[in-house]
Amino acid sequence: MGAVLSSWAEENGSSYRFLSLNDRAKNGRIEVSGRPFELEGFARSKAHFSRAALGAGSNITLVFVAHPNLAPVGWLVKKRTGAPLAVVAWGIDVWERLPLRRRWPLRRADLVLAISRYTAEQVKKVQGVDASRIRVMPLGLEPAFWDRAQHVAEVRLPSGFPRGSTLLTVTRLAANEGYKGVDTVIQALPQLARAVPDVQYVVVGDGDDRPRMETLSRALGVADRVHFLGRLEPMSPELLGCYANCDVFVMPSSGEGFGLVFLEAMAFSKPVVGGAHGGTPDVIEDGATGFLVHHGDIERLTQILTSLLLNQALRREMGQRARARVQERFLFAHFAAHLRECVDALCARRPEPQCAS
Repeated sequence: MGAVLSSWAEENGSSYRFLSLNDRAKNGRIEVSGRPFELEGFARSKAHFSRAALGAGSNITLVFVAHPNLAPVGWLVKKRTGAPLAVVAWGIDVWERLPLRRRWPLRRADLVLAISRYTAEQVKKVQGVDASRIRVMPLGLEPAFWDRAQHVAEVRLPSGFPRGSTLLTVTRLAANEGYKGVDTVIQALPQLARAVPDVQYVVVGDGDDRPRMETLSRALGVADRVHFLGRLEPMSPELLGCYANCDVFVMPSSGEGFGLVFLEAMAFSKPVVGGAHGGTPDVIEDGATGFLVHHGDIERLTQILTSLLLNQALRREMGQRARARVQERFLFAHFAAHLRECVDALCARRPEPQCAS
């Protein structure tokens, strides 16, 4: 978002200032899609962050808040300057009722950008934001990732990547994110192995829930089929190698806000299996680019994975459609165009925001 907004500001003869509550307390420089922009970090100091935001001046064109928890600060800046306020809703952060001190300013934002249709609906139903103020703005794949996905020769397999019919999940293994469905895939493996004897499951990511997953694998007698590779750096040759060499990407989550990892796998022409919940149905076209399955439905998940692993032609066909879907709808250029249209409209350059449907 910073790359798009900084570019928009400069094209319209405006300066910009990006403040980050959580980044380290110093000025930094970030580059996305060849576009560098400056960022000021406040190392989680809410007092210093709020003071900087409220002291940013009075001649402000737009207040853009990248998380609902910061909406109160954004609303105070809006109240002081009269500038329009936009707030981004990412998913689980707005699926449950916010405290009044956050919900009230969110309702008074001029625009709430939701990254999926489901999240947009929750913003309306749960938070009480008027539908006329909500727009859906799908995310886009980072340009560098898409470019590297086109050059598979530049990837390499990490140590421990198995041979065989390989399933892949890339996610955090945090105890408070157990909804991702890694345990569901592990539970499907005993039955799946009877139909696909060489099936292997690779999990990229780490966290405090990993011991539970390892214990579950041993208890079900599939520890030799489950490979925990730990965290791999984003866009590293090893992570790209996992995407390039898996047969199916699977993450039957019960609540993804959107699911960028699905786009990453789809960029490598892989069929994807995800949960029929949250923002995932916006990404996966059921029966065309992959399959949607209800969280916890181990029998259905097993059937889907079996059919994909035993049918190379189906995997290839779905993978090709998946890659085409990314190229047609989910590149960074699409995201940038949607965001620009919303900002233009909010700043009275157009009569009505025209974000993605």
